[in-house]
Amino acid sequence: MANHPRTILLSIGGGIAAYKSAVLCSRLAQSGYSVRVAMTRAAASFIGPPTLAALSAKPVAIEMFDPRFPLGPHIELADGIDLMIVAPATANLLSKFACGTADDLVSTLYLQVEAPVLLAPAMSAPMWSKPSVQRNIDQLKSDGCHFVGPDSGWLSCRARGEGRMSEPESIVAAAEELLLSVPKESS
Repeated sequence: MANHPRTILLSIGGGIAAYKSAVLCSRLAQSGYSVRVAMTRAAASFIGPPTLAALSAKPVAIEMFDPRFPLGPHIELADGIDLMIVAPATANLLSKFACGTADDLVSTLYLQVEAPVLLAPAMSAPMWSKPSVQRNIDQLKSDGCHFVGPDSGWLSCRARGEGRMSEPESIVAAAEELLLSVPKESS
């Protein structure tokens, strides 16, 4: 690693797979990355901001207007990052990203970041297979986004199928591979 650690913006969508994002945040921090965390309001229904703040050692942002970020959290959290990871990347977030909608902090951050974006989709198998979701995936790939997963396996809807968010270790490995292809800018 360079003199200054690489900075990763971990953005968490509102799905049950958000519980894995705590492990992902911990693994990234233990690997020496500086981790900033943003989450949707729906994500906060699945995992609490205090958990992620403790794991990242930084405040967690949820709202678009937050006095802790005088320039706006979408500006300050995106500034100087090396990678944005969205995990879980829900069907809702994928749609917002593909259409350029900016109606919450995470979708606004997506439009603000200039770093590579790694998406870790998570949803039910019927949602994943919908033509509209697949069109959004194709659009995001065309826009330059990178993907890890989804995997097949046991889903929270009590069924097996494709749509399971990749395990944190797989996401970290994909992030590290992506970071290797993007040179760190000198500060």
